[in-house]
Amino acid sequence: MRIGFDAKRLFNNFTGLGNHSRTTIDILTDEFPENDYLLYTPKVTCNKTTAPYLQKAGCHTIQPMGLVRGSLWRTFELASKIKEDKIDLFHGLSNELPLGIRHSGVRSIVTIHDVAFKTFPDMYHKADRYIYNLKWKYAVETADRIIAISKCTKDDIIRFYGVDEKKINVVYQPVAPLFYSPIPKTECEPYMLYVGSVNSRKNLLGIVKAMELLPKDIDLPLYIVGDGREYKNTVKTYIAKHGMENRFKWLGGLTPAELHQLYTNAQLFVYPSFYEGFGLPVVEAMLSGCPVVTSNVSCLPEAAGPYSLLANPSEPEDIKEKMQKALEDTSLRSRMIEGSKEFAMYAFHPHTLAHQLMNTYQNTCMM
Repeated sequence: MRIGFDAKRLFNNFTGLGNHSRTTIDILTDEFPENDYLLYTPKVTCNKTTAPYLQKAGCHTIQPMGLVRGSLWRTFELASKIKEDKIDLFHGLSNELPLGIRHSGVRSIVTIHDVAFKTFPDMYHKADRYIYNLKWKYAVETADRIIAISKCTKDDIIRFYGVDEKKINVVYQPVAPLFYSPIPKTECEPYMLYVGSVNSRKNLLGIVKAMELLPKDIDLPLYIVGDGREYKNTVKTYIAKHGMENRFKWLGGLTPAELHQLYTNAQLFVYPSFYEGFGLPVVEAMLSGCPVVTSNVSCLPEAAGPYSLLANPSEPEDIKEKMQKALEDTSLRSRMIEGSKEFAMYAFHPHTLAHQLMNTYQNTCMM
């Protein structure tokens, strides 16, 4: 099978959507090396992260050659290019499909990660919400099949766009392969961990307020891996006002291997987000043997499984109670660590996800 992908973010984005694109290609090429994978991108940012995909067996990187370049090529010329390349299926990996693909004769699939611009509109400029809505609406109406990265995202697609649920397959987001291989803990001071963007939706301030309520003998610092703008300043202002600066350590620029070690050494991963498309850091933590406290809303119960502790993200007292329970109850901690790792290995294993994707591809081609 010849399968085309919108690889813009694979080659130019180094956070969520880019990571998803790269791990998707990784699991497919590992499980199904007999296929041809055509990676369409308007440009390539070449570095140690993207370079392997320029040489990966079975993959072919395709960039614009004519006068039309950049986003214009990706939006307006890509449909005719994939028709010319005689591919069997095109997969838009990040919420979008090129204009005109319906008339190209090529079957198409789009992955929808979330509709956060509708559920948390205050985080987005009005113009951005308008553009995103146009792109998402066109993609879900045009695609032959839709992949949602969680059941929660599937429900949101149906709620906001009126799509027939039979058109949507749920295939969970793949995790970088290194997280499936356990590594030993290293000697360090005990700490808790948060990994994610620092914005109002992720609710870092909820963790800060919960930590204020913890008993004095639970004095673990929180390591924060992520960045933000206005909301980050709000959180830092609150921390300073309440004299808590020594309880937080801000980190950035970590390699995946360094992040894996951070998860492995952490006493607790705390992630009381209000809304997620999937909740990838929760799965990374569980695979690394780190117990998890997360939210009881959105898709997070799906990602966290039956062995994590779920709290109301709007109630710092509830977050605090779950944190304290996970830190103090050693028997519970052991069950959380072992049960969550087993659950994550079963539910989110690359072999499982790759075969779910390929079944979706094959069924779509036979429509």
